[in-house]
Amino acid sequence: MQEPPFFARALFEDHPRSFADNRYVYPVLSRRAGGVSIGVNLSLDRYCNYRCVYCQVDRSDPRELKKRPVDIARLTEELDKTVELAVSGRIYELPQFRDTPEAFRRLNDIALSGDGEPTAYHNFGEVVAACAEVRRRHDLSDLKLVLITNASLVHRERVRLALESLDANGGEIWAKLDAGTEEHYHIVARSAIPWQQILDNLRDLAKARPIVVQSLFMRIHDESPSSSEIAAYCERLQEIQTAGGQIKLVQVHTVARKPAEAWVTALANEEVDAIAQKVRRTGIPVAAFYGS
Repeated sequence: MQEPPFFARALFEDHPRSFADNRYVYPVLSRRAGGVSIGVNLSLDRYCNYRCVYCQVDRSDPRELKKRPVDIARLTEELDKTVELAVSGRIYELPQFRDTPEAFRRLNDIALSGDGEPTAYHNFGEVVAACAEVRRRHDLSDLKLVLITNASLVHRERVRLALESLDANGGEIWAKLDAGTEEHYHIVARSAIPWQQILDNLRDLAKARPIVVQSLFMRIHDESPSSSEIAAYCERLQEIQTAGGQIKLVQVHTVARKPAEAWVTALANEEVDAIAQKVRRTGIPVAAFYGS
């Protein structure tokens, strides 16, 4: 995967979820996507059922952590205008995108992500349908609809039906797995969702379609993940495959922006490479992404 030139790294490391007068839709330059990714933030209230120690979202005010309905009409209008801006190339006339390297001047995807778990919202299926309609309207059959998820709710019927619609419209699922053991999962995710539920959901997701697994490893209180933790993580990946699941890619990350906890810090590049190499030995393709 092509890395951006050194002078342009700041373009890729700053991912503000605000753009123009938009409420839900924000374009960013993404190293993972290799171009422009148009984000759709379904979590303006910052609600999430994980409290990851490395999360960059400020959830310190509990008064704001209330589920809010998504205005589908406004989201659709914002997405339609932002897609047109990217497809026309006018986006690169804007100050924040003016220095985009030529190789990254491409629209790669519409990403359902944001400040929390996108599948937590009851009208998630309507959002998928709206994104698919904008994709059709602009005749972008090669444009991916990417769901970035912690996989905690994909066993629910309403989510499963929405994922079928996603699959039918150029969908791709990027699912989180940051641990190999239950102990490490609870340390990192700080979630009430059972560990086994996550493993079962990842398996079922991958049996229904090829998925991308996103994994972030870090130093916790200045301690890197142990070799036994990484070995267990690789075993979890292999268990998905043994059960008939398909993993098209594993993305190995470390901390690149300010995390929720000050005692969380980035791994060195060589540590990221070492984890990626261990995953590679399972036969699964790997992409490594380093800290700032």
